[in-house]
Amino acid sequence: MKLSTRTRYGMRAIIELAQHEGKRPLQLKAIADRQDISVKYLEQLMSILRSSGFVRSVRGSKGGYTLARSADEIRLSDVFRCLEGPVSTTECTEDEDCCKRSSDCVARELWMEVETAIQGVLSAQTLADMVRKARAHAAEYQI
Repeated sequence: MKLSTRTRYGMRAIIELAQHEGKRPLQLKAIADRQDISVKYLEQLMSILRSSGFVRSVRGSKGGYTLARSADEIRLSDVFRCLEGPVSTTECTEDEDCCKRSSDCVARELWMEVETAIQGVLSAQTLADMVRKARAHAAEYQI
């Protein structure tokens, strides 16, 4: 399973917003520069995240983007689903009727376990967890 650029960049962008929670809104250019994402692509990502209720835009000279809810209320599984769609490894895990062997296929069972594990990891983490990890990581590498 390979994640789309939309998911990878969208996650980086929303984690960046979470790291600045409680501060003034972040402008797209600042996020784009820090995350090495084009402003044009970031606009598209923010539109998706805004329409799903994860971020909000603030107009004006000191405007930009902020989280729409607290970072500890936003699960990575929800952001992932917004950007990527449901966790899916194969067609047969979504539609048992697509293959005549689905009912007794051990490979299908494996793919379902993989999906459950991925969903479990994403559901167990919030944006606040990612902020804590980022701070610990930054502290570890400071001289």
